Amino acid sequence: MKIIDVAEFYTDQGGGVKTYINQKLQFGAQMGHEIVIVAPGKDWGEEERYGGRVIWVKGPRLPVDWRYYILWRESAVHKILDREQPDVVEGSSPWTGGWFAARWKGEALKSFIFHQDPVAAYPHTFLGSAMGFERVDSFFGFYWKYLQKLSKKFDTTVVSGEWLADRIDNHGVHNPIPVPFGIDKDFFSPKRRDEELRAKLLSEHFGLPEDAHLMIAISRHHPEKRLGTVIDGFADAAAEKPMGLLIFGDGPIRKYVHFKAGKSKYVKIMGFTDNRDQLADILASSDYFVHGSAAETYGIVVAEAVCSGLPVVVPERGGAADISKPTFGETYTPGDASSFKKSLLRIIQQDRKQLVEATKKAAENDIVTMEQHFEMLFDTYQELLDQKGR
Repeated sequence: MKIIDVAEFYTDQGGGVKTYINQKLQFGAQMGHEIVIVAPGKDWGEEERYGGRVIWVKGPRLPVDWRYYILWRESAVHKILDREQPDVVEGSSPWTGGWFAARWKGEALKSFIFHQDPVAAYPHTFLGSAMGFERVDSFFGFYWKYLQKLSKKFDTTVVSGEWLADRIDNHGVHNPIPVPFGIDKDFFSPKRRDEELRAKLLSEHFGLPEDAHLMIAISRHHPEKRLGTVIDGFADAAAEKPMGLLIFGDGPIRKYVHFKAGKSKYVKIMGFTDNRDQLADILASSDYFVHGSAAETYGIVVAEAVCSGLPVVVPERGGAADISKPTFGETYTPGDASSFKKSLLRIIQQDRKQLVEATKKAAENDIVTMEQHFEMLFDTYQELLDQKGR
């Protein structure tokens, strides 16, 4: 197949979107498919990457984040699609990229990629605890109608899990098909655990002995991640049991996160690191993974923690909760520090060896690799093309 992804948020300075698309280029080539990315950039251009191609469409910078450019030349995108004649066109966002792909008049299979849930990320985060999540959803019925209108111009809507397919299906989004994300399970592994590193982290950062509990959070510093809830709940738990919390990441509310963390000597902000090997070592050498966001569509970092052998404490909603199981995880009410504290104290009272064995089973049976993810994605497209007689 030739697959063209109209990728509005692909940039060399990006994060998760860049990583995912680069992997799509790589695995697509390995599996015999031609992958082409159409993305906004500083100038017009075309280049080969990872066995596929990237076609840049010149656009202005995004004012709120200068790492990105705006995709605003619809006719240019359509000319590229006319020239390339793909078998599959993906619209990777609900904004201009999605609409440009939807309005192209070619005969290709059209796939709407639903990898973000703005209602969960913002209204749920700020209003869900006070008003109730279902009520918030009802207040944003205009957005669901917008998605209904857009998604009906596509043959399918690809989502990262069955729970999310059910959620958006209930809101009338067209033909959701779950294709779970994948994890590099060779890279994130319990084999990386280092007891000497664990003892060093507890001693140097917190002055704690080896029999204390070492917690880790890896999260962008953004309101939807609810790091304030995690820090407040953890600080209360640390007043009762010896434990330390390492927080990796950075983001727009870093000052707030640092302010919160400064209230407890048992919380250490580690900042952003691009040393993935070091981060994977520290992750596997910690005891428990904690998470604040209830707005994840999948929860990649939670899956990476599970594959590293860590029991988890996560909110009871969203993609993180979908990954967690009672055999190795505890859940709590989103945004509720007291509920988080109780879940944290519950999990440390359990037999950690049994919890770790359960994580290993979940990593083996329930979490797929990136190669398996793309195999499922491409197989889904082929089945849909067969149905269309292509």
